[in-house]
Amino acid sequence: MKEIIAHKGLIKSVIKKLTGSYNEDIEQEVYIKTWRHEGNYREQGKLAQWIGAVTANVCRDYFKSRQYKIQTMQLNDDETLAEIVVESRQEEIIDAKMRQKIILKAVDELPRKLRDVVYRYEFEEMSYEEIARKTGVPVGTVRSRLSNARKILSEKLQFLKGEL
Repeated sequence: MKEIIAHKGLIKSVIKKLTGSYNEDIEQEVYIKTWRHEGNYREQGKLAQWIGAVTANVCRDYFKSRQYKIQTMQLNDDETLAEIVVESRQEEIIDAKMRQKIILKAVDELPRKLRDVVYRYEFEEMSYEEIARKTGVPVGTVRSRLSNARKILSEKLQFLKGEL
């Protein structure tokens, strides 16, 4: 439990970023869920990433909750409809941003040679041949490093495929 409380700042910042304001109820729910599901955490990734993902899921649950919908119903019908559209879009944005941060963090944790190939191929959109010329290694080595990096990332990010 100490490890979870050590990430209090992370939890608060994720809540604020995703909901637009600090919400103590959401924070408490995050502590409860992380405490209940501590046994589900696997040492494949960093604890902070797992806690961040749990926090994002609790925020998503909040947007789906009855309490949130009642608050939005206090608006007139047109505003409520607009809020529902914004809410669903907000959830998609939250998902995408959290996934992106987790993936980038995992790429940053790769060994330098593998990380370099992934960045050049995925983010700079270089071909195998261009990477080989830039790094001074054979094209086969580039392919091998990219394959190894993908395998590591797949294992590390398996929890994004629905396991949490």
